[in-house]
Amino acid sequence: MTTEVEATEGPDREGEDVDERKLQVLRAIVTDYVSSQEPVGSKALVERHNLGVSPATVRNDMAALEEEGYITQPHTSAGRIPTDKGYRLFVDRLGSLKPLSAAEQRAIHAFLSGAVDLDDILFRTVRLLAQVTQQVAIVQYPTLSSATVRHIEVVSLSSHRVLVILITSTGRIEQRVLETEHTADELSQLRAVLNAAAVGQLSSLAAARLASLVSELPTALAAVGQASIATLLDMLGDDTASRVVVGGMPNLTRFGDEFETNVRPVLEALEEQVVLLKLLGEATSTDSVTVRIGRENPYEELQATSLVASGYGTALDSWATLGIVGPTRMDYPSTMASVRAVARYVGRFLAEG
Repeated sequence: MTTEVEATEGPDREGEDVDERKLQVLRAIVTDYVSSQEPVGSKALVERHNLGVSPATVRNDMAALEEEGYITQPHTSAGRIPTDKGYRLFVDRLGSLKPLSAAEQRAIHAFLSGAVDLDDILFRTVRLLAQVTQQVAIVQYPTLSSATVRHIEVVSLSSHRVLVILITSTGRIEQRVLETEHTADELSQLRAVLNAAAVGQLSSLAAARLASLVSELPTALAAVGQASIATLLDMLGDDTASRVVVGGMPNLTRFGDEFETNVRPVLEALEEQVVLLKLLGEATSTDSVTVRIGRENPYEELQATSLVASGYGTALDSWATLGIVGPTRMDYPSTMASVRAVARYVGRFLAEG
């Protein structure tokens, strides 16, 4: 069976021996629990789903699933809810993800199409993901080292101030203000020299070529040129891949009763950039979606949550990851489809930009 779902699981692959009928019962339990937020009983399963077996058989299957650790009974008289192991089996057996509808695709395109630069694209993306999934959205900045320099601009703000602007192939625009004397003619010459050296080059090569210019600058351009090049080298050396944008944090507070203690440790963990980068680090392809469920997460504070992530961009241009974090009780098929679709759209926008 071909699948576009890449599921990141624990050391042992579980559930290979679960027969199709019990898997059908598990799917029904997951679906009902995600929808109702209430433990699911055998009577409700028989009434709501065409399982094709008797209530007694459903009860036996539920007992077997519970014994094998896929579902659990939170209270003595209550129905069953999925465990992390149950969600993992559910996700692993999804197969291909259902594509978004034409209306959903148009909505994503419209939301992102007005972006003016990389920052705008990523902030729009994080808002979009948070709204669509109703979870906490995380978007990593693409690596600058794999981008090329598109243009360098040097603009006079006054006789003593200059604005240096760097534009890369990812759509990233960075600018810095310098205090240095100059003339309009000097800036015109400097602009031409800088662009001739750097445009079309990978960031690392552009930096090397700009650094070599320092000793070659004409005397008239030495002061403003050296200051501008130093600033550009600082911009090109900035590790944008260590930055993430987060949105939708209030969404998590809607699920306060889902966590064993309270939601505060989860929110605090999600404020740590290093934690978020580590969470996103395993999404290695734009063709698949990585899912980490509950205790598969390396941080104890996040072991009541699940991560759904995907890569965007290309290794030849710019590469990064995006995804969502929410309680383990989430609509996995819909969330995974949304994350994959948004990742593909963002990658396309960056390539076209």
